[in-house]
Amino acid sequence: MAAPRPKHTPRDRTLEAELKFKLSGAAAQAQLRRHLHELEAKLDGAYDEENLRFWRKGKPPPVSLRLRIIDGGTGGILTAKGPARFLRGIKIREETEVEVSDAQALRDMLAYLGYEVAFTYHKHRETWKLPSIAVFLDVLDFGFFVELEGEVDLLEPTAKELGLNPRSALKSSYSAMARKHQAGAKGRALAG
Repeated sequence: MAAPRPKHTPRDRTLEAELKFKLSGAAAQAQLRRHLHELEAKLDGAYDEENLRFWRKGKPPPVSLRLRIIDGGTGGILTAKGPARFLRGIKIREETEVEVSDAQALRDMLAYLGYEVAFTYHKHRETWKLPSIAVFLDVLDFGFFVELEGEVDLLEPTAKELGLNPRSALKSSYSAMARKHQAGAKGRALAG
């Protein structure tokens, strides 16, 4: 039986601190899942996301604007993220999220304001909870990942406890990786 989808916790503007790692594949992710069980992490839920990135008139905005549709529902979560800065390899960004009950109405409103969907990407996510740290096991079209979010001072020790090297954390966002992956797929299709 699939784990329930976690309820979105509404929040105001906040700082998000994260470490993200690419895993070698499904086996590495399964091993990490076993390790989370050993650490008595709590599985908070699993769900599928359709992520829509909005740009204004074909140009990326200074902030990341994304609408996440969860499990094919009619609502979603609109997220705005500011520019990233790094502290000891930890990505820190200002983030504001709001839950919306009608994703299509929001898309219409954003179109009226001059925004368009620049690209989309899909993600399957499992959410695990450790004390003061959220652990996300993610599967995207371009690989298997783990993301740690929480208190800055706890991210590195938690990564090490999970067998991850904080120095190998990715700096790129899923959006940037998705754009690169989609551009490569388009190029391969044209060459084929």
